[in-house]
Amino acid sequence: MTMSANDLRRNQIIIFNNELCQVVDVEFVRPGNWRAMAQTKLKSLKTGAIFQQRFSTTEKVDEATVETRTMQYLYSSDNMHHFMDIQSYEQMEMNDEFVGDSKKFLKEQMEVIVKMYEGKAIGLELPTSVVLEVLDTPPNIKGNTASGGGKPATLQGGHVSQVPFFVEIGDLIRVDTRTGAYLERANK
Repeated sequence: MTMSANDLRRNQIIIFNNELCQVVDVEFVRPGNWRAMAQTKLKSLKTGAIFQQRFSTTEKVDEATVETRTMQYLYSSDNMHHFMDIQSYEQMEMNDEFVGDSKKFLKEQMEVIVKMYEGKAIGLELPTSVVLEVLDTPPNIKGNTASGGGKPATLQGGHVSQVPFFVEIGDLIRVDTRTGAYLERANK
C-alpha cells in the first residue's frame, strides 16, 4: 500500500529498496526556505542494521501489509523457542537470534504478538510488563535506604535489573519488557 512520507510513524514497517524496514524514529523538519522533510531512522529487518533516510514529505513510500497473530509461548529447547497460534493451534519455532533479548522475559503460557509478512515471522512483541521472580540479590543492610539507589537482582529468565533495597530473594516484581527496568513489587 502506497502512502505519503508525511504519514510515517514509529514502529511502522515499510518497503525501502525492496527490503523490509521498521521505522525506529521519525522527525519532521522544515529547514529555512527548503521544503519540509521526514528525517527517519530505519532498521532493516533482514540484517538488523539501523540507518538514516531522508524523505520529502510528498514522496511516496510503500507500507508493508503486516499480519499480526496472537501466540502463546510454550517452551524452549536448545536454542529454539516454541509458540502456538491461539486461533488455529498451529505451532511455530523461532531461534535465539530472532527472539533476541526478549527471551529473558518469556514465561510459559505468556501471550505475545507475532508480526507476519507473507507467511514468515518478522517481529515479536511482548506485553509491556511481566512479573518475574527474584532468584538472587544481595541482602539488605540497615542504613542503605538513606542513600537512595538500589541493588542488582538476577531475575527468572536471567535478566539483571536494579531494584530497591527492600526487594529480597523469592519476591515477585513487575519489570518493563521494553527497558528491563523495575516497576513495582507484585502480589504473590
